[in-house]
Amino acid sequence: MTRVLITGGAGRLGRSLVTGLVDRGHDVVSLDRVVSDARELHGVEQVAVDLTDAAAARDAVAGAQADALIHLAAIAVPFSAPEDVILRTNAALALNTMTAGVEAGVTRIVTASSPTVIGYNAPAGWSVDRLPIDEQTPTAPWNAYALSKLLAEQTMRMLHRQTGDGTRFAAFRPCYVIAPEEWAGAPTQQGHTVAERLDDPALSAPALFNYVDARDVAAFIDALLAAMTDIANGEVFFVGADDALARKPLAELLPEYVAGTAAAASVLTGTAPAFSNAKAKELLGWAPRYTWRTELTAHPRRARHSGSPGPRPREKS
Repeated sequence: MTRVLITGGAGRLGRSLVTGLVDRGHDVVSLDRVVSDARELHGVEQVAVDLTDAAAARDAVAGAQADALIHLAAIAVPFSAPEDVILRTNAALALNTMTAGVEAGVTRIVTASSPTVIGYNAPAGWSVDRLPIDEQTPTAPWNAYALSKLLAEQTMRMLHRQTGDGTRFAAFRPCYVIAPEEWAGAPTQQGHTVAERLDDPALSAPALFNYVDARDVAAFIDALLAAMTDIANGEVFFVGADDALARKPLAELLPEYVAGTAAAASVLTGTAPAFSNAKAKELLGWAPRYTWRTELTAHPRRARHSGSPGPRPREKS
């Protein structure tokens, strides 16, 4: 049994990750700003702590006596706070948490990044030479949230340079996370239902129609933890579904909604997504199980919710 410490364990992705790892036999501790009464966290050890306080983070991480640390805690939505607050908060959370993990002797440390580090949806324009996007695609963040996630990756690399292979590190870029209840019609992170995002391509186009089921992220983390001593230290992975969150092929949709993508998108035939998960499949033996095609069918009544989608905030991923 591995004792896993999850920061941000009371959040949307965090709750599913806690559940998924517990179901796979791990002993899980959640660190978050508050102790949550969410049903997914019943029976899980929770610690309320402000991880932007370096000393508090050090004490909490050391006290958990964990074998592995998964850092999720962050201001999770671009422009949901002033840019300076997002950058300062997320950078401090990453530095304090991962540094505390190293000092506490945690042997496996994983940080959550984001596909937004690639820079799509930039107001001044964005182009890509080839699709699907993978871990070799250059990063070009254009807002504080995306920059903070790239800083988290660089913080991981900094600590790796300090520790060598004494600590194993990895980062992952989860696509637009859909929690289990959202298949049944609960609002997604941007306030729309999954069905609304499918019915109106303009809602998903800013994120290039990417998505991933939160349960698949939990399976990815389980596979990653098992493989970290065998793969290169400091690897970065995209974690996404095998298809796009779209009813039409992206070869048709991307040129319509994202200027300058026609040539690159022409290779995305059928249901192919704009983001590759091939690296995680190859190195970890992981593959996503869930797709909107089966999950919406499993929840037909609420998933077909209709109504005004409301304002369209900028996408996280």
